[in-house]
Amino acid sequence: MTLVDVINLFDTDDKCRELLVRLRWPNGVECARCKMPAVELETEKQLFYCKDCDYQFTVTAGTIFNDSHLPLQKWFLATLLLCEARKGMSANQIKRTLGVSYKTAWYLCHRIRAAMKQTDQPMLDGTVEMDETYFGGKSRGSHKRGAGTDKEIVIGIRQRNGELRFFHAQDTTSGTLAKYIQENVSADVDVMVTDDYRPYRPAMRQSGITSHETVNHSAKEYVRGDIHTNTIESAFSLLKRGLLGTWHKISAKHLPAYLDEMTFRFNRRKNANIFLDTLRHMVTAPVLTFEKLTS
Repeated sequence: MTLVDVINLFDTDDKCRELLVRLRWPNGVECARCKMPAVELETEKQLFYCKDCDYQFTVTAGTIFNDSHLPLQKWFLATLLLCEARKGMSANQIKRTLGVSYKTAWYLCHRIRAAMKQTDQPMLDGTVEMDETYFGGKSRGSHKRGAGTDKEIVIGIRQRNGELRFFHAQDTTSGTLAKYIQENVSADVDVMVTDDYRPYRPAMRQSGITSHETVNHSAKEYVRGDIHTNTIESAFSLLKRGLLGTWHKISAKHLPAYLDEMTFRFNRRKNANIFLDTLRHMVTAPVLTFEKLTS
């Protein structure tokens, strides 16, 4: 799907709504409240009616699109731009491209990111690499591993030839590392690969991981056969280009949303239907109000 395709295929709200109906209810329209079958009313505005709970609703009710006055075509264009930009796209760029205010563009981007947040993720298996990196703030002293720094910590876990996960962490203690391992890595993983950072060893023991290999970066060792962390570090490199070159300045509060966007796009980088996949998430994700976003 290209920008020209979106402009030509979805040039009216009706055409956009037809697609959203198919994505939200592939097996037939269901009530947004009670999930019972509903029928379409013969009205100028596309409305559906559920006789079981006497409720009228539209395809955007109770979704990320809820209460939006922005034309759906602009929603579709913004979604495609965020999907296809490998290093992300700033709200300022969306503002200039779509001709909307900065507040509208910022809120629009965050609602799309909220839909990109994955709640049901399979456990990683095979060869899994784990590492951590730091963004923003100022370093105090020479020690930059969490303590003695104002930087935000991002932990990355990536299965070779598989999925990527990013997490905004408060620290890099063994307990924190073990928590992310237990929640994302299968107990019978073939091998976990990390650098020589000391807390990884107790974290592996706490998680029940018996096969753990390290590369000694402090001794200038980066590759030892198949043992390396280059796979996760390449994902960090892409994230850093997005943070430094596209978004420029991100608050700690909203950092997880940008991490969700990056991992969602990265894990679908070979998916030719990423645009439709994103829209499908947008019509099934819960409402994100401006008040909740800025609270």
